[in-house]
Amino acid sequence: MPAIRVLTALDQARTQYYHFKAIVIAGMGLFTDSYDLFCIAPVMKLIGRVYYSPSPTSSTPGVTPPAVVSATIGVALLGAAAGNLLFGFLGDRAGRRRVYGATLLLMVCCSVGSGFSVCRTRGCALASLCLFRFLLGVAIGGDYPLSATIMSEFANRRTRGAFIAAVFSMQGFGILASSAVTMAVAAAFDRYAGRRRDPLDTPEAADLAWRVILMIGAVPAGVTFYWRMAMPETARFTALVERNVVKATNDIGRVLTDLNLDATVTDDDEAAAIHPCAASPLPPRHHHFRRTASSSTPPPPYGLFSCHFLRRHGRELFACASAWFLLDIPYYSSTLFQSQIYQPWFPPAGRVNAFQEAYNVAKFQAIIAAASTIPGYFAAVLLIDRVGRRRLQMAGFLLMAVFLLALAGPYDRYWRRHATDAWYIVLYALTFFSANLGPNTTTFILPAELFPARLRSTCHGISGAAGKLGALVGAVGFLWASQDRDRRKVLAGYEPGIGMMYALVVLAGICLLGLAVTYVFTPETMGRSLEENESEHGLSLDGEGDAGQRLQELISTDLPKSPASMVSSHVSSSPIHPHGFSV
Repeated sequence: MPAIRVLTALDQARTQYYHFKAIVIAGMGLFTDSYDLFCIAPVMKLIGRVYYSPSPTSSTPGVTPPAVVSATIGVALLGAAAGNLLFGFLGDRAGRRRVYGATLLLMVCCSVGSGFSVCRTRGCALASLCLFRFLLGVAIGGDYPLSATIMSEFANRRTRGAFIAAVFSMQGFGILASSAVTMAVAAAFDRYAGRRRDPLDTPEAADLAWRVILMIGAVPAGVTFYWRMAMPETARFTALVERNVVKATNDIGRVLTDLNLDATVTDDDEAAAIHPCAASPLPPRHHHFRRTASSSTPPPPYGLFSCHFLRRHGRELFACASAWFLLDIPYYSSTLFQSQIYQPWFPPAGRVNAFQEAYNVAKFQAIIAAASTIPGYFAAVLLIDRVGRRRLQMAGFLLMAVFLLALAGPYDRYWRRHATDAWYIVLYALTFFSANLGPNTTTFILPAELFPARLRSTCHGISGAAGKLGALVGAVGFLWASQDRDRRKVLAGYEPGIGMMYALVVLAGICLLGLAVTYVFTPETMGRSLEENESEHGLSLDGEGDAGQRLQELISTDLPKSPASMVSSHVSSSPIHPHGFSV
């Protein structure tokens, strides 16, 4: 089938400049995502100082109530789940490129809107913030399936995992950028408005500082918008979903210049792309395919909610969605013991002003990102196409469980009073490293490799939405559940829970459950084309899947070849042209 030839060219393509350009373009969305998600922690410190002023006799500064912090985080995660579903669906209907630009434009508008509320009263400002954080979450959620799908459909089979992992690793640099911007803004405001003031006296400029931090998040997204809109549609969407092989060949030939695409698309190819199962004379030995192949139109493709999809891909969708859900519960629960590390190493809040407190929180985030998060991403890029997705995901879940148990076991008896111990920080950092080395990266990659082209973005969106629901459970539910059972030791604004030790034990158990789900349900996709990964059984004539490819190759075996195809076939098998291949 002509479309399969074009995709074979993509699978065998040499790594080129445009592959790295696509990584940056696709990764800049995730860069902006992590900036917007991680800058909210120091912003909440500033909001607490501005809108929750303490009483004149109090010796502590204003603090944002936990319910408000949970609501701000929760609406963003709910928006991300909605964005995963909405834009994942649209990516398979309207095309990856068209919807890709829409998510970025929404991200720019909502980043500006998050800081630009028209009023300065507490209720109005927080309501405006929550509204735009929800819409920003929609844009962030929509970027996940589109970035992964676009990169998977541009990459070759040998380095596809590393390319998608590199896109995802831009999150680590987004965290660093968020911390750097927050530190720069806080230092600038502290120099001109915070000096020579009592630490509990918060200047009006603090209300401007947190708005500036949020609005700067629009800059990287806005800068990337032009290049994202200039990207061509992926060849797989054009060839397999729109069934236009000519356009797919021309589009990919413009950006990947080292492909031998000359004289490969003829009038017969274009007709076959529109009617891939058009009638053609079959030799007698193929009589058992005669009725199906002689049909003037292809059979209707199966839908997402059909029994056919459930039989062929239900297991893979369950594996992707459940693993992502189980991962994000412990991953986003990291705030459970983050304060235990942060507080002993930095001055108490009552001794620093608003800008210095935000500066210290951002500095701590930068240290964790540089020490564990980014190295974990780099390790995943190096190992993903050598070890495989399934093994790396299992190893990551296992290591997370081990380190969480190491924190949980002696927590009440030792770690609570020795949070400055170097081993405590090392175990905390290794938990992040293990997650980014394994399931945090692989759960982003696998849904982009396992499903048909016309459902790929939708299925990735479903998996991502499940992950964001898990993040909601971890970041909000476990944060409250981890509070001490003794009401006298509960942090202000919280209710008694099950305690930190038991919360960490439960999180370790969730990681072991993720390991079991991966072992039982997750297939390996390394080194195989997207069409081979799509299905390992059944015959398909809809132009998607290795079974359909084998059938098309079988049908075309005894058909006369055009001179162009004979030349292309000769070039692809010639030892003189090792890099030539048929398209």
